[in-house]
Amino acid sequence: MCGMVGYAGAQAQSALEAVLAGLGRLERAEHDASGVAVLSDGGLAAAGAAGPLAQLRGVLARRPLPTGGIGVGQLRAKGGAGNGATACAQPCLDAAGRVAVVHDGSFGNRAELRDALAGRGHLLPSGTEGEVAAHLLAEQFSSCVDLGEALRQVCRSLRGSFALIAVHADEPDTVAGVRRGLPLVAGVGDGESFLASDAAAFDGHAHEVRGLPEDHVVLLRREFDEVRCEVTDAHGSVVQA
Repeated sequence: MCGMVGYAGAQAQSALEAVLAGLGRLERAEHDASGVAVLSDGGLAAAGAAGPLAQLRGVLARRPLPTGGIGVGQLRAKGGAGNGATACAQPCLDAAGRVAVVHDGSFGNRAELRDALAGRGHLLPSGTEGEVAAHLLAEQFSSCVDLGEALRQVCRSLRGSFALIAVHADEPDTVAGVRRGLPLVAGVGDGESFLASDAAAFDGHAHEVRGLPEDHVVLLRREFDEVRCEVTDAHGSVVQA
């Protein structure tokens, strides 16, 4: 199983360090690649590395990412979807580099979705399912300009068991996640909130852990020094805040 972390915190807090710390708590022997993405100054920066998490830390020491309060990261399992560990290391981006997605699981209609995206002019070089989700999310966001609604629309088009965490540079204070058949939990702390494939990722940093119903989109929204955690149903109604 892959490991995933999403983080939203106050500007003074480093999303990168929070995500790396969370991934460190999730790392297992079966993980052979890792990657992170951070939103900062209206843009998105990402990095990845094959090998254990220490390899990614080495990459970041040589080529630091910008500081920001919103980020996502993943640990990929050996034999995961795509073209090997290197292809799976970095969070999947859309063509414009505005969307980053980390995911676990599989889409039963992956080939159908790839063909449809290709027919609309999308280039999908990595062959990963996360790449499909990133491009679909970019399309939907361009229509509704709302990350939560875009993710709900994407979920309606997906079949299979999966968990996703996503960010968009045009909604720089939000992290969104959704699950179907695979685990994803939210953690609420003081001035920060988390999403992760396992609550161990934010052990000691969250005073409340929330399980997420299937096909409900969870949104971590940063507002000044506070971060709200909202769970919305398939129609966008808030069911927990």
